[in-house]
Amino acid sequence: MSNSGGSVVNGGISFWYADDGLPARREPLAGDASADVVIVGGGYTGLWTAYYLKKAAPFLRITVLEQKFCGYGASGRNGGWLYNGIAGRDRYAKLHGREAAVRLQWAMNDTVDEVVRVVGDEGIEADVHKGGVLEVARTPAQLARLKAFHEGELAFGEKGRELYGARETAERIRVADAVGSTWTPHGARVHPVKLVKGLAAAVEALGVTLHESTPVTEIRPKHAVTPYGTVRAPYVLRCTEGFTASLKGQRRTWLPMNSSMIATEPLTAEQWESVGWDGRETLGDMAHAYMYAQRTADGRIALGGRGVPYRFGSRTDNDGRTQEATVEALREILVDFFPALAGVRVEHAWSGVLGVPRDWCATVTLDRSSGLGWAGGYVGSGVATANLAARTLRDLVQLDSGQGGRTELTDLPWVGHKVRKWEPEPLRWLGVQGMYATYRAADRRERVTHGGQSSRLARVADWVAGRH
Repeated sequence: MSNSGGSVVNGGISFWYADDGLPARREPLAGDASADVVIVGGGYTGLWTAYYLKKAAPFLRITVLEQKFCGYGASGRNGGWLYNGIAGRDRYAKLHGREAAVRLQWAMNDTVDEVVRVVGDEGIEADVHKGGVLEVARTPAQLARLKAFHEGELAFGEKGRELYGARETAERIRVADAVGSTWTPHGARVHPVKLVKGLAAAVEALGVTLHESTPVTEIRPKHAVTPYGTVRAPYVLRCTEGFTASLKGQRRTWLPMNSSMIATEPLTAEQWESVGWDGRETLGDMAHAYMYAQRTADGRIALGGRGVPYRFGSRTDNDGRTQEATVEALREILVDFFPALAGVRVEHAWSGVLGVPRDWCATVTLDRSSGLGWAGGYVGSGVATANLAARTLRDLVQLDSGQGGRTELTDLPWVGHKVRKWEPEPLRWLGVQGMYATYRAADRRERVTHGGQSSRLARVADWVAGRH
């Protein structure tokens, strides 16, 4: 299907930057320097960590080093889902017991409100709307997964979650062929770039030093090495998520998984009437190769999913450019969900990378012997998880430096979790390509057969992925 009435803006970092404008860059590092804490990466994780550390201990000299500009990576390209999902919770339940995993989930539930609180306190205009998260099922197999997911979330202590049939789902959002959905109040829509810009400004106002256009090439104990000089500090915190593979010695630590998005033109009042979506929930589905979407503050639909999932050698993209086939695939999802929008123009397409550990578990760690810390591996759930990770890094640094004791956050099961590295090439490229091809094939089979069980192909893909 052609794009009605105009060409698509492809790349340019993301639609969010086209909407809010690229920032003026802060000064790069001017030479060797010292700090109490140096943070590598100016995305959500790094900025939140600087924010909470400086709030807790205003005397700390904190320096953030960012290779391009704050929010250049996933923090400025994501779907704006501030929600309570966390990668690896079920595995942590197996490793540490259900009670520990429940505490992790409760912490994530609280994190949504914590971000909303700070955004309000700091006067950050980030188009936040707490409408919850609606995830829909459109086939019998998806409905079975949805019901199991719903029951699982309740078993992890979630309060306020609701299960809807086809009619109740349509009363919220009219998704074609939807047979059921589950909704949680623990979610909000945000404008990712407005959030990251506001957070960077708040951090700078607290007295944190931000250096942009300053790529870190190597991290070692007490040193963050750049082409312009080395910053020495007792604590060096790696907050580089999907760009971690570019650091010396980190190529196989986290896989940079690609995710792509489109944004439509603003919909008319009549088009919104056909869709519903008055609650402005973030929207997802129960497909194996899932989609995610939001109704933006200016009346568009921003929708994402997997395009080319991974580039050979853990390479990352150039400023968000996206293959035409991916743009077309996302447009097809949009029209498949909302047939009445067949004539709507897609105005923007972009891509970004997220960090995927080999066991798909998000982690936060501080090595007390070296002063090296890191957080990430969010597997696409980073908008909220980065905030919890940052508060946890704050507590770990304060514990190690004698400024604080153990806290509820330092005792969460994802702290200190160790995971093996990804396989060398070409094995990891073949594995990821095969995994997503199999997930897509499983989705197609479920749409055709209308069986009530998940396709066995998906179990094969889970095994390849390391999710089993």
